[in-house]
Amino acid sequence: MSRPVLCAIDVSHKGQDAEVLRVAKKLADLDGASLDVMTVVPDFGESLVGGFFEKDHHEKAVAEARQLLSDEVTAAIGADVDAMVRHVVATGKAYEEILHVARETGCGLIVIGAHKPDFKDYLLGPNAARVVRHSDCSVHVVRP
Repeated sequence: MSRPVLCAIDVSHKGQDAEVLRVAKKLADLDGASLDVMTVVPDFGESLVGGFFEKDHHEKAVAEARQLLSDEVTAAIGADVDAMVRHVVATGKAYEEILHVARETGCGLIVIGAHKPDFKDYLLGPNAARVVRHSDCSVHVVRP
């Protein structure tokens, strides 16, 4: 059994990361590894704008993200796989949380999508680029 494969997706763009999930599942199966799927909820609690949200806003956002994550996995790779996948919803900056979860779980591979290339992002999204640059393990970037 190999180290887990961590697949990071953005649930705020429904269906956009379906191919990322399919590739992650395929790579995990090839190595007999487990699959962890994660998304990151922005943290507005400590910032200046945090005071404008209800007290339970964060808990609601996490619960909604967890449901959307499960829905995305089910739609892309099936309900039977969703039942076996470990779902992770983190709070903070996407690239920092992806790297943190990867280190904490000892994953052997991170699978992440690159959004539509833009010159300012040097052909990778800003989060994907930072994950590639700072990861302790291999990173597989899935292009649209």
